[in-house]
Amino acid sequence: MSYAVAYFVNQYPKVSHTFIRREIAALERQGVRVVRFALRGWDAEVTDAEDAQERERTDYVLKGSLAALSIEALGFLAGNPGAAWSGFRAAWAMSRGSDRGLFRHLASLAEACRLVNWMRRAGVAHLHAHFGTNSAEVAMLARALGGPTFSFTAHGPEEFDKPEALALARKVDSSSFVVAISSYGRSQLCRWVPAGQWPKVQVVHCGIDAAFFAAEQDLAANANDTLVCVGRLCEQKGQLLLVQAAAQLIRRGIALKLVLAGDGELREEIEASVRDLGIEAHVRITGWIGSAQVRDELLAARALVLPSFAEGLPVVIMEAMALGRPVVSTFIAGIPELVRDGADGWLVPAGDVDALAGAMQECLRAEPPRLLAMGRAARARVLGRHLVDVEAARLKRLFGDAIEGSRP
Repeated sequence: MSYAVAYFVNQYPKVSHTFIRREIAALERQGVRVVRFALRGWDAEVTDAEDAQERERTDYVLKGSLAALSIEALGFLAGNPGAAWSGFRAAWAMSRGSDRGLFRHLASLAEACRLVNWMRRAGVAHLHAHFGTNSAEVAMLARALGGPTFSFTAHGPEEFDKPEALALARKVDSSSFVVAISSYGRSQLCRWVPAGQWPKVQVVHCGIDAAFFAAEQDLAANANDTLVCVGRLCEQKGQLLLVQAAAQLIRRGIALKLVLAGDGELREEIEASVRDLGIEAHVRITGWIGSAQVRDELLAARALVLPSFAEGLPVVIMEAMALGRPVVSTFIAGIPELVRDGADGWLVPAGDVDALAGAMQECLRAEPPRLLAMGRAARARVLGRHLVDVEAARLKRLFGDAIEGSRP
């Protein structure tokens, strides 16, 4: 069966959305025609050449004037009164209990009008959104306006932090299916929908492509004193706690170099904390880097450390494990489903700076044979659970079932 699927994201491409690009590429390798749409991102900075190519392939709903969008939406609604009524009802329902006013949901309805027009011209049979936030709302409103069936991937933690304000249950009810990226994520979605809808919630892991894996014969433990943390510099990733743990180890006389690979809203506060703790000589912040540079930083480190307070299931953990690097992280969300404490790395309670420092110390003192064994176990673990082509095949079947189920 040949068909076109549209992917819709709030912002694309984005440095933290490499997994979406990999998923799209894997679907296209399997014969699915993927049309890319996003609300914004045409003017965002990109550091990766492949992201730059993706930007050229993507159409942006909010690119252009607000007046042009408004005229297009009014024309669509005037020409489709039945669809207009359904769309207004859905937007009104979304505003009930929302932390945003009705006007913002009507803006999403206008965005959905343009999206439906574009999908009809492109011959799209199904729409898939990433994240259960704005993008899933626009996809749901597009369906109410007579657009194709839709689904969405909920990643967390944002969807799980405010499910009622996001009307998560309404989005699940309107969808053909919903993807969770871990069993933990599925459990959080199931909390907010009737048990009769639980079969709609399918687990499809984010995947790593073959180019990112270290070959078995190339695996080698890196027994230096460098730990790398990859991710947006923000509260939920726990970097402020991480620099406190690093300072503990340095005060004990333990050699440590800490690389914070990324950027974000908490950078100035983290830099201030590093200065206050007197560990500037031990900490390097890279700023935003592309996937090739992420790979280089992981290979140059002894292990990945990610002391997150809230997560879905971080793709960078999969990437580190694919390169044979042990992981120091926390017992939260989907992380323990992938990382086994003592086998692939070390897991500690989130928010416990002493436990984090202890795990980092154990990692730094581990002998090369133990690091190598952990790295091999980590690589085998992620090979068995997160191959992007295997996960994309699952998605392809779900898309096909949704399309077949919608036909008279």
